[in-house]
Amino acid sequence: MSDIDNLRDKIDKLTFDIIKLLKERNEVAKEIGSLKNNLRLGITNEERESQLRSKVLSLCKEIGLDEKSGITMLNFLLNESVKIQSSSQQTHLSVFLKAKTLEKQGKKIIHMEVGEPDFYPPKIVKAALSEVYERGYTKYGDSKGMAEFRETLAKYVTSKFDTKTNPQNILVSPGARFSVFLAISTLLNPGNEIIVIEPAWPAYRDNALNAGIKIRTIHATLENKWEPKIDDIENVINQNTKMIVLNYPNNPTGKILPQKLQDQIMELSMKNNLYVLSDEIYSAYAFRPWKSILSYEHDKSVITQSFSKSHAMTGFRIGYAVSNPDIIERMSKLQALALTNVSEPIQYVAMKALDANTTDNSKTIKNRLEILTKRARTIQLDFVEPDGAMYLFAKIRKENFDSVEFTNKLLDQGVAIAPGEGFGNYQGFVRISACQTEDILNQGMQVIDHMLRSHK
Repeated sequence: MSDIDNLRDKIDKLTFDIIKLLKERNEVAKEIGSLKNNLRLGITNEERESQLRSKVLSLCKEIGLDEKSGITMLNFLLNESVKIQSSSQQTHLSVFLKAKTLEKQGKKIIHMEVGEPDFYPPKIVKAALSEVYERGYTKYGDSKGMAEFRETLAKYVTSKFDTKTNPQNILVSPGARFSVFLAISTLLNPGNEIIVIEPAWPAYRDNALNAGIKIRTIHATLENKWEPKIDDIENVINQNTKMIVLNYPNNPTGKILPQKLQDQIMELSMKNNLYVLSDEIYSAYAFRPWKSILSYEHDKSVITQSFSKSHAMTGFRIGYAVSNPDIIERMSKLQALALTNVSEPIQYVAMKALDANTTDNSKTIKNRLEILTKRARTIQLDFVEPDGAMYLFAKIRKENFDSVEFTNKLLDQGVAIAPGEGFGNYQGFVRISACQTEDILNQGMQVIDHMLRSHK
């Protein structure tokens, strides 16, 4: 047998040994996940991971292994553990699906778990739907979006966010969620790291896990008014860090960052050459001064927007991304691979919807949030009054409170809210949506109050 065959046999054996060890490691991770679930602990532990990361770096130096290779392997293993331990996690969507199942069985449900406005899209949408066929918007199209729609969006973005935007800076996508997926999947590689400030919409984490990207979480707290500490962000940045996700006004807290803090985060991001993925779909519901990331003119920023919230068009699945042309080109190639192009009829309808005045939508949600917070002050909830968006993220004023158990029992009583653990390590929290009428919100809060008083 030749030397190369001997070496191939040796590398095969090492590969088999690694796979066997991976199986053993996954079994241990599963046991840890079960214990965490019983103890109501969060899935990730940044302090523990940082200690492990330091030990791996020391080992790399000791054995002469490239540090980047060592950390990339560690990130893969940590992600495997997160996937295993996340399988039973309950989120706002899992509650929503349970609620929908109960409704099909004839049960009446008050939906306070999802951010879906109960009001209709602008009337111009109805007229536009009737025009689609006659105008011939029924064909294949550009993966980036229809030229006239991108031109209209560019003018809209330039006017609304006071920043010069051209059609080549725009990618039309089936909802902002898909733009988030495209940005993470095309700009990052397996083993890279992404910074997510929690509490956060779970799609950032899920998309990163799907792409083999390691999530580094910054844990913001109620006590600090949901403001991340700039030192915490700076301390997790290393050679593998490639992107930071911002979402303000925030889902689930409604937080808008103080201008100075946002400036510091952007300065740090630009200094470290990070992509900045800024999810700004709640910008239409900003109730105090707010500044788009577009205004920083950072060449590696990607801003996502949607018609779901601003125009109450959740079921139309239409959104868009704004970035530099090179990034848009990369994202559009994956979009073309996945779905060819966004439905032309829906693009036409969304283009016409841009002519609508949606300020009443903002006023409606603001009034409902005020009703929600006023009612919440009278029951066993601690919270920071939201600066925007359409949610109240509150801590239950009880020791070792199991929010998952509570939300399941509450659903049995006909009220759906979201458990806090779906947004990070916030087991004692719940997210309540302000997307129903005043009467329905008050009914829902009355049931929540009653359940809190009787819950042990």
